[in-house]
Amino acid sequence: MEAYGGVVLSNQIPRFTGVELYFDDLDRAKEFYSHILPLELADEQAGHYAKFQSGAGFICLEKKGSETYPSRDKAVLFFEVEDLPAAIATIESSLIVRSEPAWAVLRDPEGHNILLLQRSR
Repeated sequence: MEAYGGVVLSNQIPRFTGVELYFDDLDRAKEFYSHILPLELADEQAGHYAKFQSGAGFICLEKKGSETYPSRDKAVLFFEVEDLPAAIATIESSLIVRSEPAWAVLRDPEGHNILLLQRSR
């Protein structure tokens, strides 16, 4: 923790909610996850993403280049926190890529995106 000033995520324990993977061929990825696994398609926007439910979380397949904050290794992890503004306030500002009222994106040391979501109350 010393590399990040010893700050802990506002003493909140984030709850894993899902993962987003980027693909060159979204249709091929969708075919794999819906027919080979087979996962239930929960939501989609043709040419942009396909979201599948999987037990405790979701898997979102995203077309590469469709987001303004692409992850270095084509993956994003999603976590919910109790108090997003408090969590953001405890994170070193250089790690925050983008922040909105209901979510924030930060990067881990290798450049993977971590998306923090405000937990629904």
